[in-house]
This record gives sequence, C-alpha cells and structure tokens, in this order.
Amino acid sequence: MSGFSKQHLVTLVIVFGAVIFGMVLAGGLGLTPKGRTSPEPSPATPAVAADAAHGASGLPSFADLAEQVSPAVVTIEASTFERSRGGRMSDPFEFFFGPRQRQQGEPGEQEHRSDSGGSGFLVSADGLVVTNTHVIRGAEQIRVRMGSKAYDAEVKGTDPATDLALLKIDVGHDLPFLPLGDSDELRPGDWVMAIGSPLELANTVTVGVVSAKGRRINISPETTSFESFIQTDAAINFGNSGGPLVDLSGRVVGINTAINWGSENIGFAVPVNILRQVLPQLREEGRVRRGYLGIGVNDVTDRAAEAFGLDSSEGALVSNVIPGLPADEGGLQAGDIILTVDGRKIANTRELIDYVSRQGPDATVELGILREGKKLEKTIQLAERPSESGDAEEAEESEDHGIEWLGLRYQDLTPGLRSTHGVPEDVDGVWITEISPRSPLYDEGVRAGQVINVITEVNGRSISSVAEFEELVRDASAGSRLRLYLRRFGRGQELQPLFVFPAVP
Repeated sequence: MSGFSKQHLVTLVIVFGAVIFGMVLAGGLGLTPKGRTSPEPSPATPAVAADAAHGASGLPSFADLAEQVSPAVVTIEASTFERSRGGRMSDPFEFFFGPRQRQQGEPGEQEHRSDSGGSGFLVSADGLVVTNTHVIRGAEQIRVRMGSKAYDAEVKGTDPATDLALLKIDVGHDLPFLPLGDSDELRPGDWVMAIGSPLELANTVTVGVVSAKGRRINISPETTSFESFIQTDAAINFGNSGGPLVDLSGRVVGINTAINWGSENIGFAVPVNILRQVLPQLREEGRVRRGYLGIGVNDVTDRAAEAFGLDSSEGALVSNVIPGLPADEGGLQAGDIILTVDGRKIANTRELIDYVSRQGPDATVELGILREGKKLEKTIQLAERPSESGDAEEAEESEDHGIEWLGLRYQDLTPGLRSTHGVPEDVDGVWITEISPRSPLYDEGVRAGQVINVITEVNGRSISSVAEFEELVRDASAGSRLRLYLRRFGRGQELQPLFVFPAVP
C-alpha cells in the first residue's frame, strides 16, 4: 500500500472514531432529542395508578356495600332441651348443616341441651327479624344478638314448607332494616353478597355470583313441594342459615338456607319473592295457609309427552288423587294432564303448585286437563294444604310410636303424609320416621331421611296400621326372625322394595 493511501486510511479511522465518541457523549448528557413515537410518561401519573385505585382486575370494592348492610344483620342464638335415654334424635338437616353440639347430662335418662346458632336480618324498624325455621326449631330460648347486646325474641310465625320464620324483638327505638329486592330479576352470573354468623363469627362477609336458579335439592320432606333455591358460590357455612343474600344495591334477594356437606362453593338460598308471599301471613296469623288440590303430580317428560300425543312437555301429570279431597270431588283422575289453571298455561309442576297454593283455602280454580286425548274443564274448590309442622289435631293423628329393640320410630299413614311424601293410595302400612344406628334394620341398609320406607307386611301378613304392626311383632317368638317387607319411595318414584329379617330378642 502506498504512503498516500495509508495516510487517508488513518484519517478516516480517526474521523469515524470521533463521530462515535461524540454521539455517546451527547446521549450521556441528555442532548439527543426524543423520537416522536416514544413520549415520556408524566412523573405525576404513575403507570399503575389507575389499576391500583380500582383493583388489579378492574372489580369494584364491596366495602361500602358491607358497611351499608351489616347493621341490619343479626345472630340468632337458640337453645333446645330434651330428655332421652342415651344418644339423641336424628336431625334431617344435619346432612346440610352438620351435627349440633350438646352437653351430656347424667347417665341413664338424660337431659340434653342443644345450643344452635344461625343468622337473620331485620325487615322493619320495629324489630321484625327473618331467619330459617330450622334455626329455631324446637327451641325454648331464642335470643337475637346485635353487636355486644342480645335481646329475647318472640316467635311471630314459622313456615316449615319454605323454611322461613319471623321473630320480633323490642329494643325501645327504631332499628336499621334491609329492603327486599326482586329475585325474579336475578340472572346466573350476577354478583351477590352473603352476610351472617358462620361458626359464630358475626358479620362475616362473603362474595360470589348467582350460580343457578330454581334448584330442587330435597332438603327435607317438609320443603320438597316448594323448593326453588337460588344456588350461589358465595361461601355459606354453618351458621349462615337465615342470613341475607343481597345484590349490589343492598337489597335482599335471598335467604341463605343450606349447603351441600360434601362440596365447596355450593350454597342455596330461598328466593326473596317467596318471603314476600308468606311474610304478611307470618306477621298477622303466625302461619301460612295454602290452597290444596289433593293430588300427586309429576312433570311431563319427553317420553310422557310422546305417549300422550302432546306437542310439548308442558303441563303437570296427575300421578294419584287422594280420596275425599278437592281433586277427587272435582272429578280428576290419575293420568290426567293439567294444561291450564284459570286460563294460564302450566309449564311444570312447580308453576301449578305455586299458583294453587297462593289462592288459599276455599278458593275456586278452573283446571284445563287432557284425558285420553280429549280436553276437559274442571271446576274445583280448594281445601287447606296440610302442614307437616303439625297442628295439634294432626300431631295427634300422626303420633310417633316406637319399639326399642327394633330401634325404630314410625307412624300411621295419613292423607297429608301420603301427599307430602308421594306414597300412593294403594300402599298401606306404617311409615318409618327414624332409624337408630343400633337398629338391626340399619345393618341391612335401611335409612330414614331422603328415602320414605313403609312397612307393608310382617311375616307375610299385610298391615294397614301401627296397631296391627305392633300386634304381629309382639306375637313373634323369642329367637325367631321377623320377615318385614318394605316399600320404598324417593324423589317422586318407587324404589326397589326390601325384605329385612331382624332377630327377635
């Protein structure tokens, strides 16, 4: 390479190095202008400020709602006393709420105290409190606790069919109360808040959504005909029963009632519109009187619709008609399909039961039915629906009986029991109401509760009453085995019958 070329090359290297050095120096001193596509954030508005103010997911805070609702939510304290010889009576609600704690008394004949807890909420300034019937069932002492103060409560009324109860406290001044909303407006996915006293932790707030509506879970024989629960994933635990489920406006949309013992995030609430229907009667009369046809009904399935030649599965299929009651006197028959009531179309049994019940006793309804392909009209005057809570007359008629070595409690079958539990008219016998874990029938798989068990035969002989059953058992020889035949019913249908063979001591 010539000297001239080398000189030019060195010069170019020096110039290039100087340019690079100048650019680095200018950038370090902040002299390089910003590009128009990259504006600098204002130091007065941090990038995360908006998200921090409203929550990272954009959800609102529920603190204001909780503060608004909590003063009207109360804790219910109920104490029950009972005497028994060892053990204790079974409670059908324990599947949903768990066993209640009792303090043991003296050996032998013992008095047990059951201290149960629940929740409630005020619905009027003068101290009317709504809770669940099962929270106060059989209680001799009931107190309503608000903060650090507790007040003796008067039971104004109970409705076991909807598991709702109304209490009254007198504190000498006006109290905060919650407005009632409209549960029909709820949709799955709507936000709701549950407030109550789970595990005696007062004013516990949980939030979730409406998971579903119109749930039937067969919580007990008393509620089966009227169940239409709101399902929610807002946490409902032991002690939440009777507390409010509220919408984002602070209006009550449900009354928290049950959980499923073996699941998480599945709770159930009575729709507030059911409370609206029964509240006036609970306040004025202490109980709810409902219209009654005296029939057993099932939904019309697709198969039934096909068999009856129907274009749809709307309507209610009459499964049985109780002799001597309004439907029987009005000419209804098993196999009739009720399509309308007072000109209103009936989509399912739920709509039929709700409408007839609201009319009250002695009201008259016009039923449009389908029989053997022909449409007929029937006018029926309603009676009063029998109550499983039992007035004095009914309690005497349905008195419990028991045989100690069999570990059973049982009753005669009455028209009211047949209707409530779906036992057909052609089934005679005694209804098993309770089965001790020590019972020989328990060892053979017989359980009370969700399944209705009716003893129809003893040693091959049919029975129709408690007296006949007890006479045959009493006449059995010591050391022999009884041959008991059980007809079983559950969820609106007959289950597989059972033979059981307890040994006579």
